[in-house]
Amino acid sequence: MDIIKIENLEVEAIIGIHAWEREVRQLINVNLEMEFDSRRAGKTDNIYYALDYKKVTKTLIELIKEAKSKLIENLAEIIATKVLTEFPVKSVKLEVSKLGALRGSKSVGIIIKRQI
Repeated sequence: MDIIKIENLEVEAIIGIHAWEREVRQLINVNLEMEFDSRRAGKTDNIYYALDYKKVTKTLIELIKEAKSKLIENLAEIIATKVLTEFPVKSVKLEVSKLGALRGSKSVGIIIKRQI
């Protein structure tokens, strides 16, 4: 299998457990690797056989903006489930980071791997 990746997708979202976090949008960074058999697309040079990563990205942006998760663990699970159920991928490796979550740190995040 091959890996299609989306790197450093930044989306503003409501996320967090504190009351103030439920009222402001915070920046979330997503890195996604999707296991997908791209041989047919590579051999034919036909977009029909490729993974539509633009559609994946639009789906993720909409999902993250609407999710309103309290935990990044929950947001990661929601994203992984959506990708695995809506797109022809065998597995996902996903990193979700909350930028600026801790003083002195660029981000805090989680990396998960899920498969069908």
